[in-house]
Amino acid sequence: MTTQSDRDQRLERNAKVIEEFRSNGGQMSGSFATMPLVLLHTTSAKTGQERTIPLAHMRDGDCVLIFASKGGNPKHPDWYHTILANPNVTVEVGTETFEAEAVVLTGEERDQLFAKQAESHPVFAEYQTRTERQIPVIALNRKS
Repeated sequence: MTTQSDRDQRLERNAKVIEEFRSNGGQMSGSFATMPLVLLHTTSAKTGQERTIPLAHMRDGDCVLIFASKGGNPKHPDWYHTILANPNVTVEVGTETFEAEAVVLTGEERDQLFAKQAESHPVFAEYQTRTERQIPVIALNRKS
């Protein structure tokens, strides 16, 4: 069970990552130096409150992909439920910001793209071994 203290620590950690991301045009240091990050802006279906979440991403052509791994936790991350309810999001990649629609990928397309991410960043394969749920792959499709 997640406690208020856990949530507060996560929010504080995310705030530091977001600040570094924006200060350095998306270039990160430390443990995130080799993991491409994106900032995902969502709007809560319950509260209407905007949230910004730093997430690992992968490019597939013009498409930005994110992964609802939650470190292999047995439950999906909160942001995943939020985008199911409201798939209209804002994305920050490097110094670029754009509106997008979040689409959960399925089947062979999902499997191939998750395998590609796990090959590039083996920690994602490890996350999958920690949980019985299939880690969702989400395409952030730029709106025209």
